[in-house]
Amino acid sequence: MEKEPITINGLKNLKTELEDLKNTQRPKVVEAIAEARSHGDLKENAEYHAAKEQQALIESRIVAINDLIARANVIDVTKIENNGKIIFGSTVKLKDLETQKIINYKLVGQDEADIKKNLIFFKSPIGKALIGKDKDEMVTVKTPSGEKNFEVLDVEYI
Repeated sequence: MEKEPITINGLKNLKTELEDLKNTQRPKVVEAIAEARSHGDLKENAEYHAAKEQQALIESRIVAINDLIARANVIDVTKIENNGKIIFGSTVKLKDLETQKIINYKLVGQDEADIKKNLIFFKSPIGKALIGKDKDEMVTVKTPSGEKNFEVLDVEYI
């Protein structure tokens, strides 16, 4: 069983989602199925089929979260000495050498990744390019739209 690196916040969010699925969403969908069942013929009952589909999604997400939690390797970067090296969980300040734009990314596990929040999966192309690099180093990332070049301005363990 392969361990899955995760931040403290990522684990907390998973546990919150799991509680919501088990204690709120699961009972609601069971109620919706019972309600739809009471309407008679199940073959042509759209509400019943939609509720059963929703139930399957909820149950599979519960299984997935339980699996992730079982394999979680919680990494607290605030307890690691910051030597300027980019590691899982670190926050990186980059300068795009083409546009001169400054971008901050936090390297996280797959379940936490959210580009809108600048949370990058550490095994994504940019994540892989950054891991192991140091502050003030140049980084080249091969993206679908071509190569991008960055300068690492800062590395924080927060």
